[in-house]
Formats: sequence, C-alpha cells, structure tokens
Amino acid sequence: MANQLRGEVVKLYKSLLFLGREYPKGANYFRDRLKTAFMKNRDETDPEKIKQMIARGEFVIKELEALYYLRKYRALKKRYYETNE
Repeated sequence: MANQLRGEVVKLYKSLLFLGREYPKGANYFRDRLKTAFMKNRDETDPEKIKQMIARGEFVIKELEALYYLRKYRALKKRYYETNE
C-alpha cells in the first residue's frame, strides 16, 4: 500500500468500526465483514485504486449514517404519533 494513503485507510477503518457498533445485525457481524473486506484488498499498491476504495468506504459511511438517522426518526415518530395500523 502506498504509505501516504495508509493514514487515510486506517482512519476509514476506525470510522467504519465505530459506526458498526449500532449495526442492526450486531457489532460482531459488522466487524467480521469489515475485516474481511479490508483484508481482501490489503495487498493493493496502486494509489488510484486505493483512492477509489477509500471513496467507496466514505460512501458506505454516509449510507450507514442515513440508516441510523432513519431508524432514530422512526423511533421518535412512533413515540409521539399514534399509528392507525
């Protein structure tokens, strides 16, 4: 791996690991999948390809945050509004 991108990759891994604590299927499930994904690409040395993977990881972070916000919104809505179902 290119040394200048190592810090970004580690930061991405830590961010995803932190977000995985609230994953619906459990933290252990998320951590195992995350580790597998990172280990699969550990031998990559092309800086452009690494940047693409970092961008995909940042997209996954945004998707996870949206998932958590939606879950929080639904829980709050359920508390304050009656449902007619």
